[in-house]
Amino acid sequence: MESLQRIDLHETSKAVAGSYANVPLNLVNDHIIRISIMTEPFYWHYHPNSDESFLCLEGVLVIDLEGESIELHPGQLFTIPRNVLHKTSPKGGRSVNLTFELEGMETVRNVL
Repeated sequence: MESLQRIDLHETSKAVAGSYANVPLNLVNDHIIRISIMTEPFYWHYHPNSDESFLCLEGVLVIDLEGESIELHPGQLFTIPRNVLHKTSPKGGRSVNLTFELEGMETVRNVL
């Protein structure tokens, strides 16, 4: 990741093949920005040392929490505080979103 570079989100998301990709794009201070392309659900998990923000770019991103589900549409942002159990999945065939999180974020897998 180089600084002072233009990143084309549409080109990056088109170039990704497979059912899931989480590609680092850039560092901002001690946080990392990633683009996530999903065609299948990600497992239940939480992050003990970082909040995680999602910005939906394409499709619909479903964020399941223990008591509710949130649907993010393009242009919508949602932040999950640290230690909150969640699972993400695309609604329909594919979703593309940006995530903003601490660079050294830990992910703890959990089974409900």
